[in-house]
Amino acid sequence: QPACLPRRRACLALMLPLLASLGLGLPAHAIVVDAAPVLERRVKAAFLYKFLGYADFPAGSFADASTPVSIGVVGADDMAAELTRIAAGRLVAGRMITVRALREQDLAQPLHVLFVAGQDDARAARLLRAANAQLTVTECEGGLRSGSVINFTIVDDRVRFDVSLDAAEKKNVKLSSRLLTVANRVQKGAT
Repeated sequence: QPACLPRRRACLALMLPLLASLGLGLPAHAIVVDAAPVLERRVKAAFLYKFLGYADFPAGSFADASTPVSIGVVGADDMAAELTRIAAGRLVAGRMITVRALREQDLAQPLHVLFVAGQDDARAARLLRAANAQLTVTECEGGLRSGSVINFTIVDDRVRFDVSLDAAEKKNVKLSSRLLTVANRVQKGAT
């Protein structure tokens, strides 16, 4: 374990400026070397919130002008709680944001964004097929191959993300070119 401490410290040092730039600082007592997985979840939650500002959902996905943007999180209740905290009182395109921690049996309900936690490619693919969501986000190695629009990855101890334009097109969600320019990798066509 002690050999991992310098790497975790470096990871924390790289993630803190990102959180600050998103306006999502951490209290001093939360900066603990052993909290790297917690910090990773916080960074991913911040990214999920920021993705909302760079995605255009089809007009038909909202019942009326007061319908909120809905986000579902499967397999990471801690991330759902963090995302709820981040989104509290904020609007995206004039709409409130609702966040729900979901179980697999809840995936048939319509969602604007779905995050599937975990490293199991087969599970992610199965959940994505069952989901009624437009912007799907995963964190497993084969996330894009499984049909996800965005897949988190760790590159040089930083949380990054890859994007599948084909999956976005199939889901009828348009992603801003500004989002694509900061992606680690943008996939178009067969891999």
